Amino acid sequence: MYEQKYIDREKSWLAFNARVLQEAADNTVPLLDRLRFVGIFSNNLDEFFRVRYAAIRRLSLSGISGEKYLGGVSAHQLIKDITEIVIQQQSESLRILGNIETELEAENILIINEDEITPDQECFLKDFFDQKLSPELVTIILNDLAEFPILKDTLGYLAVRLEMNTNDEVRYAVIEIPKTINRFVVLPSHDDKHYVILIDDVIRYNLKNIFNIFDYKSVSAHMIKITRDAQLDIDSDLSKSMLEKIATSVKDRRIGEPVRFIYDNLIEEDTLHFFLDKMKIVETDSIIPGGRYHNRRDYMSFPNLGRYDLLYKPNEPLPIPGLSLGGSILEKISKKDYLLHAPYQSFSYLTKFLREAALDPKVTSIKITLYRLAKNSQIISSLINAAKNGKKVTVQIELQARFDEASNISYAEQMQTEGIELIFGIKGLKVHSKICVIERIEEGKSRRYGFISTGNFNESTAKIYTDVTLFTCHQGILKDISKIFEFFDINYRVHRYKHLIVSPHYTRTKFIKLIDREILHALAGRKTHIKLKMNSLSDFKMIDKLYEASNAGVKIQLQVRGICSLIPGIPGMSENIEAISIVDNYLEHSRVYIFGNAGLTEVYISSADFMTRNLDGRVEVTCPIYDLEIKKELIDNFNIAWKGNVKVRYHSYKLDNKYKPRNHHAPFRAQLETYKYYQNKVSVLEQVPQKIN
Repeated sequence: MYEQKYIDREKSWLAFNARVLQEAADNTVPLLDRLRFVGIFSNNLDEFFRVRYAAIRRLSLSGISGEKYLGGVSAHQLIKDITEIVIQQQSESLRILGNIETELEAENILIINEDEITPDQECFLKDFFDQKLSPELVTIILNDLAEFPILKDTLGYLAVRLEMNTNDEVRYAVIEIPKTINRFVVLPSHDDKHYVILIDDVIRYNLKNIFNIFDYKSVSAHMIKITRDAQLDIDSDLSKSMLEKIATSVKDRRIGEPVRFIYDNLIEEDTLHFFLDKMKIVETDSIIPGGRYHNRRDYMSFPNLGRYDLLYKPNEPLPIPGLSLGGSILEKISKKDYLLHAPYQSFSYLTKFLREAALDPKVTSIKITLYRLAKNSQIISSLINAAKNGKKVTVQIELQARFDEASNISYAEQMQTEGIELIFGIKGLKVHSKICVIERIEEGKSRRYGFISTGNFNESTAKIYTDVTLFTCHQGILKDISKIFEFFDINYRVHRYKHLIVSPHYTRTKFIKLIDREILHALAGRKTHIKLKMNSLSDFKMIDKLYEASNAGVKIQLQVRGICSLIPGIPGMSENIEAISIVDNYLEHSRVYIFGNAGLTEVYISSADFMTRNLDGRVEVTCPIYDLEIKKELIDNFNIAWKGNVKVRYHSYKLDNKYKPRNHHAPFRAQLETYKYYQNKVSVLEQVPQKIN
């Protein structure tokens, strides 16, 4: 037996983020999209430190080794390992960013700093600074303050050192880089060249103006950034509503314990020690030397400068064959199920469903769960519209959706004002399911319609996240959804479901039974296979069950985008398991579970990954697919991805993100081929004469 049974989930996650960085380094990726991947890498890392690293740090400080929870490594050692990996990745990201900037120069796009400003640009920047930037700046002189100011973990700061003319005194200051202004300032073009400067450097260029009341002989500014523990501490005060408790906790997050400090490695030694001392940064925090610029997540919003040739060509969302945005969606769904696969197909079908339900006089009620929403949500507008039209609207909104709490609180208050009934979840359980059911009076009887999804009801992320949504009129499935809403109301009663698999009560046991069935088929010599597509696989018990299936001869194919704690391909443990990860232009987000069942294949879509929190600590919904066409479509999608030999990496114990070899085969890029698959469905439909209603 191989000595290592699991891969640590934190290191596996860091390996996933390294795959994102690979996209930034890949010269087959359009140049401006490579900058976007640098931004995604940085944003991912910020969230990792605010959540996962912070949790391990709390474990370490508690004096608990944590080996039982962390797959055999102590929390203290894991903190050291993570810091070492991140320092290496940060160094690599700086190298990659430098290469991208060199290639941008060849395309006549120049990112300049304060030392490269020309006299012509000086006039433009003076006006920009005086009119736009200066009024937004928060500058604090630090030496004489009784209490050091709280630096926010979402912002970057310039740590300023002023060496005074009197008595060689050194004063320190901090300048907050404002979020209200785009980080990248586009300067007037010249000789067909585009010039961009970061506002950090505009501030540096104007340091003498900012500090002109001081008698100093030198001034310098280096960037620093702090990351804080993002855990919410929920008040137990019974007199407060859940809305009030979450709102207070989100505000308190700004003073969370620091867990990471990044600094420009050219900063003066005394300046660095001044800030570390004043901010009480200690060795148990991750102290990481970096480059001149931090918060590189802002590169996700780098201006395109009209250079669409340096971006991925957008694929227009396709129609769903047989389902029209112009006609009644409910009428179509009453006859058969339909599947929406975003972003390959238009997310507008989902908003159209809700808009139609809001206006339809026969619709009496709408019930929906909401987790993450778009900034200007059409979903919320449709639900408010429904309430105004006299429908009974019930919304379960998850106030603890990480980093979306403030947005969800705002939407909750808005919906409350409009008379929508709100459910704020269940103590100890996040509601992560993506479900909706409506009731409609037809011929004097109530009939249900609805949808179940693997992803959030969010028009913005639906453009880049791959997710599937089942529209159905299957009364058994929809009755089960109604039972889930009853559980939200009276959660001491555990319901039984005829069709859906619901966490936290049934998901783990049901999936174990499904795997056990495949094991029995294999032992009996019958055809058997398991094909699982998910975001993360880290639950040890589920991994052990997959190892057991592998040893029984079950062929297992895993598509796991992110964390994969399972080690595939090890003789005597997992020799029948292959595991891949696809990182490409779209974020692979759907969960699809396929069980061969001796030829009677069963297919499920789910909101749940194989993570302990999804199986035991959240309300999740897994839905069987009964429609044969949709079942085939999902199997086809899985097989297309499995055939891919571009953007596909292998999971392994080495965490080396080795690319799947082509072996003399033509390039086969799974996301592009999936789009072609749906294009073909549309073209086939167009060639078939349509019946006139």
